[in-house]
Amino acid sequence: MTTTHYAEPTGRIQFAFNDMVSWLSDHGIGLAGARTLTVVGRKSGEPKTTPVNPLVIEGRTYLISPRGNTQWSRNLRAAGVCDIGRGRRVDSYSAVEVADEAKIALLRPYLKRWGWEVASYLPAKVTHTSSDAELAAVAPAVPVFELHRN
Repeated sequence: MTTTHYAEPTGRIQFAFNDMVSWLSDHGIGLAGARTLTVVGRKSGEPKTTPVNPLVIEGRTYLISPRGNTQWSRNLRAAGVCDIGRGRRVDSYSAVEVADEAKIALLRPYLKRWGWEVASYLPAKVTHTSSDAELAAVAPAVPVFELHRN
């Protein structure tokens, strides 16, 4: 489903930003809806955390990896389960990867809400106003998971 696209975070500023967003989420403050994803590492077997922006549409929760085939997306693909939390509240989920053709309907609202933050990570310049064909062109490079509460 996905290609090898990966926009790796670079520089101290990016890592500091991720650390700050994670810290805020862990303390109950979801900056722009951010939460903390915890998933077991596929190689280490240790829990790994990263900030994510869960997308809820019609009662269904999705995780979208705008940076592409990231460590967290590979770990989630391998583990099939994760925890998402903000503050003291942590929910456990099983994850199912979404087919490329179904991603268009999810990418548009995701970009509408978080495009200001994530658009530069995508393999092509797209926005929430992009055509279906433009979104379909980037869909294989963007892992998307539907989460089901355990």
